[in-house]
Amino acid sequence: MMVCSAAGRIRRCSSLAVPLLALAPLVTCAPAAGAADEWPSSMRVNYEISFNGFHIGSFEFASQAEQQSYSLIANARLSLLLGAFNWDGQTRSFGMIAKEATKPAAFTFDFKSSLKSGSLAMGFSDGAVTKITHLPPVPENPAAIPLREDHLKGVVDPLSALMILSRASPTKPCERRIPVFDGRERFDLLFSYKGEMKVTEQLASGQPAIAYLCKVRYLPIAGHKVDPETQFMAASDAIEVALRPIPAANVLVPYHITIPTLLGPVSIVSKRVDIVSPGKPEIALLH
Repeated sequence: MMVCSAAGRIRRCSSLAVPLLALAPLVTCAPAAGAADEWPSSMRVNYEISFNGFHIGSFEFASQAEQQSYSLIANARLSLLLGAFNWDGQTRSFGMIAKEATKPAAFTFDFKSSLKSGSLAMGFSDGAVTKITHLPPVPENPAAIPLREDHLKGVVDPLSALMILSRASPTKPCERRIPVFDGRERFDLLFSYKGEMKVTEQLASGQPAIAYLCKVRYLPIAGHKVDPETQFMAASDAIEVALRPIPAANVLVPYHITIPTLLGPVSIVSKRVDIVSPGKPEIALLH
């Protein structure tokens, strides 16, 4: 029972953590409209994941931007209960950028754990989910809030959530509401400004040593069960993401993320960031 509970919390935290981790690495602080070359051509960010103060895994995010397209990859590895439960997942997303609109085209998620393995594939067209494939098939849950056709329109996958912020105001980086569909659940992430956080570096990079601290509200809409876990997450005002501005690359980077659960907080902290931008020196940050 404890392992099953851990598996359920991993899926829920993964659905929240992926967009929170991915939503900022390509955020242009002062973009020229439609100028894809303003974004870094590539970025790689490594994170450490802790649960109740104990190290339980790692998360790596990588992005590439070329002309009007983007591709994103995220890899996560977790180990719980002194190694009794292990979980590995890889998430991929590909899409196009048209003016200020994000147009995801395809999203895949593959995972393998001590209990089971599986995959998810989604296809998009004009901002709507057109295809969902689960392997093995996921049985319909009568206790879940039913998904309607309109719930699958005007949404982004968890990784493409970052592109929503590609036109964020540099003076209001936290003021956003992002509609997400993760293959099972439709939810919104509502961001609001909370303050600033001091950044600690192993080696001075010359970049501002502060991060904008955003409060994030999880707003479940459909596909979820109205259980204690969902109610707890929806009522929580303790979900936070700190976005560190990197003026030399014209981006914001997720520096620190906190996600509460019924069993304790999950903390995700950036340890290394590598950024390559067209015509600019490569940037390496060690936190």
